[in-house]
Amino acid sequence: MPETSPRVRRTAEDRRKQLIGIGLEKLRDRPWHQITVDSVAAEAGISRGLLFHYFPTKQDYYAELMRAGARRLLRATRVDDAVPAGGRVRAMVDGYVRFLERRRAAYLSVMAAAAVDPDTREVHDQIQSELAGRLLDALRADGVVVEGAWVTSVVRSWWSFAEDLTVRSTATDDHDRDRLVQLLVNALGELVAVARR
Repeated sequence: MPETSPRVRRTAEDRRKQLIGIGLEKLRDRPWHQITVDSVAAEAGISRGLLFHYFPTKQDYYAELMRAGARRLLRATRVDDAVPAGGRVRAMVDGYVRFLERRRAAYLSVMAAAAVDPDTREVHDQIQSELAGRLLDALRADGVVVEGAWVTSVVRSWWSFAEDLTVRSTATDDHDRDRLVQLLVNALGELVAVARR
């Protein structure tokens, strides 16, 4: 008779992490609205009702799923302190493009959800603001003067451009990552230079 290992009770935090991890995995190949709490609960080996013990509503679960995805994006675009001045912006943009290459379907799903769901739109807006702030810091570290509301607005708008172009460019397997990153970095430099005049 095969031995079965004793069932280990998870802490609430461990269970929440597990449920979010399952949702993030499912987001890799399907839009967020096709992820059912029933399928997540089944994969976790728990009842649907128990999932709602950790997330009071389905919307709460989806919102936390979006925040977890946003945290992954922020980690992917974090620039190591060892990156020398002059290369920080490029490193950040490269991290962003690589993230979208791996998680394009999930990212598109979030973008579509942001158009209709206020919670997802809030997460999307927060991530855009955080990325713009980091980019301004990277520009400063690279020796670029980036003061004033106009420059900040230009950098924030550039992220929207970068997002759209990266989503479009990564639609095919034969896109040229280095060319895309260089184009984005050059476009940012030109926009900031014009905004500073």
